[in-house]
Amino acid sequence: MATAVIETKGRIKEVHIEGLAMMKIVKHCQDSLPSMVQGALLGLAVAGDVLEITHAFPNPSGGNNSGSNNAVDDDVDAEYQFEMMRMLREVNVDNNCVGWYQSTYLGIYSTSSVLENQLSYQTDVSPNAVMILYDPLQTSNGTFCLKAFRLSDECLEMKQSGRNDFIKPKNIFEELPVKCTNPSLANAMLQDWKPPTDISLDRLDMSAQPYLEKHLESMCGWVDELANEQQKFQYYTRHLARGNNKSREGWSTNPDAPPRMESLLVANQIDNYCEQMDKYVSGGLGKLFLAGGLHKEERSTTH
Repeated sequence: MATAVIETKGRIKEVHIEGLAMMKIVKHCQDSLPSMVQGALLGLAVAGDVLEITHAFPNPSGGNNSGSNNAVDDDVDAEYQFEMMRMLREVNVDNNCVGWYQSTYLGIYSTSSVLENQLSYQTDVSPNAVMILYDPLQTSNGTFCLKAFRLSDECLEMKQSGRNDFIKPKNIFEELPVKCTNPSLANAMLQDWKPPTDISLDRLDMSAQPYLEKHLESMCGWVDELANEQQKFQYYTRHLARGNNKSREGWSTNPDAPPRMESLLVANQIDNYCEQMDKYVSGGLGKLFLAGGLHKEERSTTH
């Protein structure tokens, strides 16, 4: 990865992002819908236990790794990042790579591609490199969703050693608190922004059913994926029970054992879906109770 390496002075505990960099990320992700896109994060060296993000720019390939030209796209992105940072250095702008960002759909981030990409940043760039995830759909539903993650020390050690150990799904990624360091820029933009004359009343809708339906549909797909992974484990255990593997090697050292990480990532994503649905269901029930109370009060005043 052809990027400037940041110097680390300790384990970071918080991410500070400038308002302008945050708005660049949001604009890139919103303008690229329905495609999911990626970009680079630049900033200052780690100050104490805080990582400062001061600039962001998109990758030219869009970050879509589902095509057949992955190697070509990676080379284009690496060359573009190197050239962009060289030009930023010439105009005295922070040009240290501190991580990357990506847009997500319904909070989907617990995948092998995201894990491997973050692993390369924490291995090749810095152990304190982070990924910023922005969810346009959750934001449009009324909850601004911009989060920072990194791989946990336990997951990083396991991946680097090549072991096939078990770790708790929640311990794969570690979420870091994000703070906007100069929200005055965002406030100034909102003050100058004039809403359109044809104001939509969709925000007054009391039902969160469409959003929850999408979550349930996606979660059903992930549950099926988890069932497929479990079938691999069951086939392997039956294979051992028949005595075909006389050495009875440990799971983490046996080359024939199915990898655990894929099923752990799926389990982590399902848990994330459950947390999101619990949050929106509780909010929807609160709205319904509030509307019911207002409706009863209105009926009592009319009689």
